Parts: sequence; structure tokens; C-alpha cells
Amino acid sequence: MASGPVAATLPVMSREVVIVDALRTPIGRAHKGSLAGVRPDDLCGALVAALLERHGRPPVDELVCGVGYPFGEQGGNVARAVALLAGLPYETPAHTVSRLCASSLQAVRAAHHAILAGEAEVVVACGVESFSRVGRDTHLREPNPAPPAAALDVTMLQTAENVAGRFGVGRAELDAYAQRSQERAVAAQRSGHFAREIVAVGEVVADDGPRPGSTLAGLAALEPVLSGGVVTAGNACPLNDGAAAVLVCSADAARAHGLAPRARIVAHAVSALDPAIMGVAPIEAIRMALARAGAGIDDLDLLELNEAFAAQVIPVARSVGIDPFDDRFNPHGGAIALGHPFGMTGARIVATLLNGLDARDGELGVASMCVGGGQGQALVVQRLR
Repeated sequence: MASGPVAATLPVMSREVVIVDALRTPIGRAHKGSLAGVRPDDLCGALVAALLERHGRPPVDELVCGVGYPFGEQGGNVARAVALLAGLPYETPAHTVSRLCASSLQAVRAAHHAILAGEAEVVVACGVESFSRVGRDTHLREPNPAPPAAALDVTMLQTAENVAGRFGVGRAELDAYAQRSQERAVAAQRSGHFAREIVAVGEVVADDGPRPGSTLAGLAALEPVLSGGVVTAGNACPLNDGAAAVLVCSADAARAHGLAPRARIVAHAVSALDPAIMGVAPIEAIRMALARAGAGIDDLDLLELNEAFAAQVIPVARSVGIDPFDDRFNPHGGAIALGHPFGMTGARIVATLLNGLDARDGELGVASMCVGGGQGQALVVQRLR
């Protein structure tokens, strides 16, 4: 464990929970992308199998799978299908969780809690979403029309416009941030940085999304989705397919099975606010998680925040005390360029965070995201050298 000034202030749990590894599939574009023909349970099952094979297939006490929209091929407790498709024994329990965009980050949190409670030693926390094959299945939903529950049906697009207006973020800055995301993601892809966290799916080895030809002028030429608005297809995340998985265990189990942990879990937090401004919910989650970790924003080596919309990323970053153009913030691009398969993204961000900490020999990092319906979630990890 690192022994620097930050490490000296971090809380030490009576039962340490560590992340052995985190991997992901490439991210495909919805409908016409490289993963559109792959069932989500098959996609996630193959990834989990690869993660376990990489570490000698340690015994797994439970598998938790996050799914944003648990319908169709990713419905019916898809976690159980993923576990069986990954080659886990019939005796391995599995359950599915949904916190929309933060579903697989919630899966990591559930794994952490089970291990802290002494109910498990090794847990696979994963997440998957195939918008191509499932979509949002809105015909299966029956939203409650009564206030305040009706507020949950405000479109994500409208919430982004609400946030941009409330925080005074203009179109030019949104496009500048989106161009940064594209440039960073393209550079990371070309350098092989992302290859370290990706497991190929057949012949698919890279994300569909990053656009080498993106320019600020091109982004500026796009029409806003809502008349008079600032959100465009260029400064918002696209719709996607993908899966990610995290191997979580107790420090004792890691030693017993000869596993080399990459990080320890320091703290979690979830938050909530008015659904109409859902994009800024991570502000409070990040603040709470850092407070529980006994750390501040200046102690971070990396902050990975999901880029649902540039309109919410910029206010969140500034509100927690970091410049959204700072090199510590989403240094390899984010969902605007890479994509956002809802159930996958939380675990994907963990994989990208660990990869980024390794690349810069950093120690402390945060993974965070907003959640449809007005929630935020954040995870603090400490890289182990």
C-alpha cells in the first residue's frame, strides 16, 4: 500500500476490500455498431469468463450484474444467465441490480457491502447494456402520472438544458469540452492505452465511437436538438452496447488465492436531488465520498465522471473544485466520445480509472456519474503499488 501523505489520512477498514482487476468489452454504437448482433447476456458472460481466466478462476461466492433497462434479453435476472454463461458453478448465486446509468457502479457497491459484512470473500460485479437489442422498452413501463413521481419522466435532454441554463454554461464551451473528449479518446485509442482494459469480442478490438475527424467547427455547425437549446448530438453521449466486469474480494481472499490487487475500495456515496436537474447530482455524491475517505479534491490523481452531457459535466467539475479541462479530469476522454451503455458504464469507468492511475503512477481516484431520475453516485479507490 502506498505510504505517502494521502495514504496516511485514508480510513483503514477492519476488513479491507480490494479490486483485483477490471476489464471491459469494446463499446459498440447502437443498431449499426460492431456489437449490435451480440446478445447482452452472451456479451457479459464471455467477458466475465475472460476476467476469471486471467486470474486462475478463483472461487466466486456471488455475481452481481447491473443493467439500466432490465427487459428482453437482459431481463429475468440476467445476472444468473451471465454467471452460467461465464462457466460459474450452478451453486454460485447471482442477482441483478438497476440504478439506471449507475447500475454497475451499484454492483461494485453491493460487492463491497457483502464482503464487508463477511457474507462473501470473492464477488464479480459486472454490468451490461445492449441498446441495439433491448432499447428502453418503454412499452413495458407504466410511469406514474401523479406528482412528484411524474417528474421522473422529464427527458434526459430537457434535464441537460435545465442544468445548462441554471449554471450558465454556453454552447461554445460545451462544444469545446466535447472536442476535448474526442481528441483525448482518439489519442488514447491510437496509443494503445484502452487496449489494456479491453477484452476483444471476436474480431472487435476497439470502441466504435471516437471520431478522429471531429473538429470544433464541425461541432459548432450542429443544430441543437431542442429549438433554442444548447445540447446537440455532438456534445452529448450516443446510444451504445457493451459490458464491463470488476473482480472484488477481501484482502484475505486475495492473499489466499495468490491474487495481486490493483486497488482498495476506500469509500462510496449516493445522492439525490430534483429530477429536473439530474445531471448535477454527482456533486453531492463526490463531496460525501471524499469526506468519508478523509480526502479532498486536491488529493485526487484522477477523477472520472461519466459524460452524459457536456452540459452537466462542466458544472459538476467546477462545483467540486476541479477545472473540467484539467488533465486530472477524464484525461482519456469519456462517454461523449466512447459512448454510454447504461448498465455497463459504472464498471467501465472503474476499469478506465484504474488504467489511468496505472499510466500516471497515481494513487487516489474517484469514479462518479449522474443517474436518470435525479441521483448521483461516487466511488473512491486507492491504487495499490
